[in-house]
Amino acid sequence: MNDTFEDRLLAQLKAEIAAREVRARAPRRRSVRTRLLAGAGIVAAATAAAVAAPLVAGQQAPAYALTKHPDGSISLRINEFRDPGQVERDLAKLGIQADITYLPLGKRCADGRAPFVAGDRTSFTKEELESPDPAVQARIRRQAENLASSKAIQTKNGITIYPEFIEPGQIVMIEVNENPVAPDVEHPGVAGQFAGRLTEGPVKPCRVVDDPTAFDIGTATPPPGS
Repeated sequence: MNDTFEDRLLAQLKAEIAAREVRARAPRRRSVRTRLLAGAGIVAAATAAAVAAPLVAGQQAPAYALTKHPDGSISLRINEFRDPGQVERDLAKLGIQADITYLPLGKRCADGRAPFVAGDRTSFTKEELESPDPAVQARIRRQAENLASSKAIQTKNGITIYPEFIEPGQIVMIEVNENPVAPDVEHPGVAGQFAGRLTEGPVKPCRVVDDPTAFDIGTATPPPGS
């Protein structure tokens, strides 16, 4: 499976730098985006960490569950895509200010909803990002893993938030996308996507736009033995 967390993040960094060349330092979307792939009887996250699936469960399950762990981290497991406002209120009770948006796969919120935090800024050049040199790519990946949003929001046990990496006043901005047509063995595909990043706000309402790349699974294949 080659569509890893780092691949998605680096692709977005390349897009950001290309945009800077067109319009001087215009803000661009840079978020932790995870693609959930389904096929051959398995669903796996396009990151190093597994994510429970399917994202949408039966009517008997609660819409979501929040779990606070001994290390202070907070896990969010989504079973049904409804009432994101209640998720925000429950996270607020745990000390996390959040903006949660649910969308169908193939849609996303337009860029420019909120400013980036200082910890997400990078100094990579276009040449570095496109370099085939393994040493250069390894250095870029190490830095990508240390971005503020990468440390604060991760795909572990569903979506896990680490308050220790969130500065006072920062907002956890999360988008979750559901594929209304569940992939199966005969028709593997993308089950859903998750994107999250930190912002200091304010957060503008989501203006829904098309995401034509959402259904692209690339060369992703199930691991041997699945």
